[in-house]
Amino acid sequence: MILLHLAELDGLRETVDPSALDIYLRRIAQGDTHALECLYHETSSSVYAYALSILKNPHDAEDVLHDCYLAVHSAAVNYSSSGKPMAWLITIAKNLCLMKLRERKKKADVEDEDFFINAQTRADSALTPEDAFILNECMNELSDEERQIVVLHVVSGFKHREIAAFLDMALPTVLSKYHRALKKLKTSLLKGEREQ
Repeated sequence: MILLHLAELDGLRETVDPSALDIYLRRIAQGDTHALECLYHETSSSVYAYALSILKNPHDAEDVLHDCYLAVHSAAVNYSSSGKPMAWLITIAKNLCLMKLRERKKKADVEDEDFFINAQTRADSALTPEDAFILNECMNELSDEERQIVVLHVVSGFKHREIAAFLDMALPTVLSKYHRALKKLKTSLLKGEREQ
C-alpha cells in the first residue's frame, strides 16, 4: 500500500495559478491584507516544506514561514512579475533559511518531530499517519540535496528545469538526483515492508 503512495507522490502537488499569485502580489503592494491572506493560503505549505527540507527543524521552518510572508508584505511593491511568483517566494524563503543557518553556524539535527509528517500535514496529505511515519523515515535517508529536489518537485510543484536554475545545478544533475532519491525511497520502503 505504501508503494502506491510513493507512485502517487507527483499527485500530491497542488497546482497554483501563477497569474492568481501575481494578482495577489499586486494587491498586497497596494496594501490589501486580504490578498496576503489568500497568498498565504495558496502557497504556505510549499514554502514551509521547502524551509523544512533545508532547516530540518519544524520550529525554525515555522519562523522562516512567518518571516517570509512579512518580507513579502514589505517587498511586494518591488515585485516585478516574470510569470514565476512561486520562485520569488521560494527565493525569499531560501535566503531566510540561509540567514537562519548562519545564525546557528551549523545545520540542526533532525529533532524527534518528523520531517515528512510535518511537511505532508501542512500539504493536507492523504497518507495515513503510519504511512507518513514510514515515508518520513525513508526521507531522512536522502541527502540534503535529494530531499530538497524531491520537496521542490513533489510538494511545491516546480519543474526539474526550474529546480536546476533555482539550485544552480545542471538539469541532468537534478534529474539524476531526483531519480536516485526515488530509487532510495522505493528500496527503503520495500525493506520496511519486508521487516513487517
